[in-house]
Amino acid sequence: MRAGGLREYTGIPATMPDAPAGALHWVDAGASQDDAIVRPASAPFSPHGGLKLLQGNLGRSVIKVSAVPDDRHVIEAPCRVFDSQEALHLAFGAGELDRDVVCVVRWQGPQANGMPELHKLTPPLAVLQGKGFKVALVTDGRMSGASGKVPAAIHVSPEAAAGGPLAKVRDGDVIRLDATLGLLEVLLPADEWAARALAPMPEALRAANDVGMGRELFANMRRNALTAEAGACSWL
Repeated sequence: MRAGGLREYTGIPATMPDAPAGALHWVDAGASQDDAIVRPASAPFSPHGGLKLLQGNLGRSVIKVSAVPDDRHVIEAPCRVFDSQEALHLAFGAGELDRDVVCVVRWQGPQANGMPELHKLTPPLAVLQGKGFKVALVTDGRMSGASGKVPAAIHVSPEAAAGGPLAKVRDGDVIRLDATLGLLEVLLPADEWAARALAPMPEALRAANDVGMGRELFANMRRNALTAEAGACSWL
């Protein structure tokens, strides 16, 4: 009788020379038979598991670097600020992003609009990256692993709608995303950055976030939501 547990799923079926046709016994697999597929804990694919914490004067965020090419782990470029993923698509279609650029998409956090999935951002940014431009995304929104090969600092906390630093960013500010050192910074003198006023959420956007698709029912939850890194909970 087998002992049970996860160890049973690590065996390799093999035939027994003197057993009836079709009879199998299980051979202990031991170490991985192919390190390209399964690695031991002593030699992992990535020492950080493919995720990194970024922090700096733009707040704290997470980046998935498991699919990002090594030469794209550090991006430094002037930024373009957007209030929605639709606005980014319009700029992309007009050819306004054909350059090295860090795209900032703000007002996408839990308190702003409930933090919807922003998977539509990846295709245009991947096209720009394929053209040879150095591009990155910085957002207080959510991508759920859809960033692919594009370096994306997501779930920036605190979010812009809660008075986070993303509300200070202006078109043309140079932003440095450094997944090697874990930095997310706008490259401005500290006193200038501290004195800069927070931009308010556009009223048209705020109104749009309050109605339609059941948003009216969840206004109080958005108003009381914690930061993304605290789980965006509204009942604590």
